[in-house]
Amino acid sequence: MAVLITDTCINCGACIDECPVEAIVDEDDNPTGEEIYYVYGDKCVECVGHHDEPACATACPTEGCITWDAVGESPEHREDVSAEQRSNHEPVVE
Repeated sequence: MAVLITDTCINCGACIDECPVEAIVDEDDNPTGEEIYYVYGDKCVECVGHHDEPACATACPTEGCITWDAVGESPEHREDVSAEQRSNHEPVVE
């Protein structure tokens, strides 16, 4: 993982349109079966090389919906995000 979409997601689609690497899918394609959007951790690059901060979180109208998650198989991640921020699932944008 890299960023995580929480269950406060309202399925508006703003994040999907902004993701430069197409790592986000809608509720119909969520592999967990949940009715929220899903971020594929092996694709998410936290917008490194694309934007100053993750564009999905910037575009999201729901405060705190997109949080930091543990670095997994993601090809890129932000070095300035602490392990504590990730383990606490702190919001990407406040």
